Order: sequence, then C-alpha cells, then structure tokens
Amino acid sequence: MELTPLSLYVHLPWCVRKCPYCDFNSHAIKGDLPESDYVSALISDLEQELPLVWGRTVHSIFFGGGTPSLFTAGAIGTLVDGFRRMLRVSPEAEITLEANPGTIEHDSFAAYRDAGVNRISLGVQSFDDAMLAAIGRIHGRSEIEQAVESIQAAGIVNFNLDLMYALPGQTVSGALQDLQAALSCSPAHVSHYQLTIEPNTAFHRDPPDLPDHDGAWEIQDACGRLLCDAGYHCYEVSAWSRSGYECRHNLNYWKFGDYIGIGAGAHGKVTLPAENAVRRRIRHRHPAAWMRGVAQGEPVAQDRVLDEGELIFDYFLNQLRLRDGVVKKHFSARTGLAWGAVSGPVERALDRGLLEDCGDALKPTDLGWRFVNETQALFLP
Repeated sequence: MELTPLSLYVHLPWCVRKCPYCDFNSHAIKGDLPESDYVSALISDLEQELPLVWGRTVHSIFFGGGTPSLFTAGAIGTLVDGFRRMLRVSPEAEITLEANPGTIEHDSFAAYRDAGVNRISLGVQSFDDAMLAAIGRIHGRSEIEQAVESIQAAGIVNFNLDLMYALPGQTVSGALQDLQAALSCSPAHVSHYQLTIEPNTAFHRDPPDLPDHDGAWEIQDACGRLLCDAGYHCYEVSAWSRSGYECRHNLNYWKFGDYIGIGAGAHGKVTLPAENAVRRRIRHRHPAAWMRGVAQGEPVAQDRVLDEGELIFDYFLNQLRLRDGVVKKHFSARTGLAWGAVSGPVERALDRGLLEDCGDALKPTDLGWRFVNETQALFLP
C-alpha cells in the first residue's frame, strides 16, 4: 500500500433552519451559537487525531455543515491558523467554506478571504423564488445575487454554486432558466444534482410531487448540454467545472484519498501501509455528545479497519463517480489487494456494456455513466 494525498474536513453543524429534504448531520440553532466552545473543541479534536497523520501534508481543507458561514470570519481564521500550527498544510492548499445566501452580512466574504478561505461553495439550490419556497429555503433570488456580488467583490474567483433540479413541479424549461441564471453569475464550478427523497426527512414523511424518472432524466440531459455549451465539463456525477477549477477536496474523496474528519459526526479515512489496512473513524453525531467526548479524550464513536469486501466496494463506489473512471494501478496501491480480487465484477460490468477497458483504466460507457448506481452495485460484497 502507498500513502495517498491527505485532506481535512471540518464539520460545523448548525443551520438557521433545517431544510425538509436534508438528511445531513445539521441542527437548527436554538439560542446563541456556541462558537468559542466549539472552536476550542475542534482544535482539541485535531490534536487527538495527529498521531495517525504525523508528518503528512494536507492539500485541502473543507468547512462543511450545516451552514459554516454562521461562524464569524474570526473563528474561521482562528481555526485555519491553528491547523497550520499543528499540521503541514500546503501553501497552495484549497480552503473551502460552505455558505448559504441570507445567513451572512453583506460583503463579509472579504473577511473570510482574509481568514484564509480561497474557495466558496454557495448553497443556491434555485434562482426561482417559488421553487425556493417549495423546498423550504429561507433565502430568495435577491439574497443569492447579493451573495454572489459579495464573493466577486472580495476577489474570490474560485466559487461553486449548488443547484438542484427535478424540484416540485419543475419542467425542463424551468430547470434551464434556473441553470442559465446560475451561469450568468460566472461560477468556476457548478454542483448540479437531483433532489431526492431521503429517509428521516420532512419530505420523506410528506413527499412533494416531483418529476418522475423520465422527467428527471430529460432535465438532466438538457442541462448537461447547456453546461457543455457554456464551457463546463462534467468530471464527477454531479460536478461541473471550468478547466482547472475542479474541487480538489472532493476529488481526493473520489480517488480514495485519505482525510481527517473533525467536528460532530465527521467521518475520516486513513491508510496504514505498515498494517496493510484502511481505517475509518466517525465522530459522535450530536454536537453536545461530541464536545463531551472531546473533553474526555473520546471524540470517536466508531473506529474500525475495513475488511476486503468493504474495501472493494468503497473503492469502486467512489472511483466510479468520476468520468475518467478507475485507474487500475491505484487499486492495489490504495487497498492493498490484488487486481484479481475484482476480476468477477469487472467482467460482469464489461459484459453488460457499463464499463470499457482502456488498458490502464476502466471507464464508464455512456450507458454506465447514465446508470452509475447499477455499476457500483456490481461491487457490493
């Protein structure tokens, strides 16, 4: 096994309000945000994780949530400075902050930039006020436009817009208008993903009327053509970017790289070449439980080494999200397993026309790209 690139994920779990489609580990704010205590706990959490990654360089940092922009720029700056003291953070590291329109003060993106953030991911979801209301968002189009202006005024060129499609009652025409509005903002990156109904959400208990599978595919196909015509390329299932602006942090996930996860409910993955093992760790999910765990030196709720079946599925689950597919030589280097361990499912995928063998890589065919889930399922234990 070989060491992979290393990233750091920081979970900031609070939101103004929980969205009805959201199944992430996020919590509506009740009372004051415990910013100072949570920041101190994050620093302590990372200190306890350091022995697993001594000497390794961190290539990206991602503040995810929740709504991380609810935290002040001062708090983000304290964290970035602390991370640089404790870790070997690359001077060229990509540092992303997720933000939602309407939850920050106008022009404060300049303060986040000064705190060390060089990439923003803005949770737009739609530019249509009626659609935003239908999916429970608390902002409108005007707040989106103000946020984008603020990002651009701060000189942050590398920003992503999250945009959902197949929204309640949405037509192809409506989705294209939404996407065109997003492209008019000149984002470097667009995350374009389908609204799906997840268990344990308000929408699961009371489902809205969404486009059927064929309708969703028509929207996806039409929007894909518009994105291509606008100069964006699809490098991952739901990720489109201009050349050179692919999200390095997320690419490290999809390429089965390593990452530390700190904060309530954060996940981590670390390769241990000396043990020929891959270790996954999950923090306590609830913020209060996680903070108690940090104070007691026990922030981790689950800690285990993946078995062979889990390794194979995890590897292909991630790699098959990429348009470039699976690099064969990376499989053994990143799992410690021989390529022969996957010969069976690989042959089935080839026979069904889902993958094509390009010599050094397995790449999804057009059919396989449309039915990624079916291809991934072939590698289940």
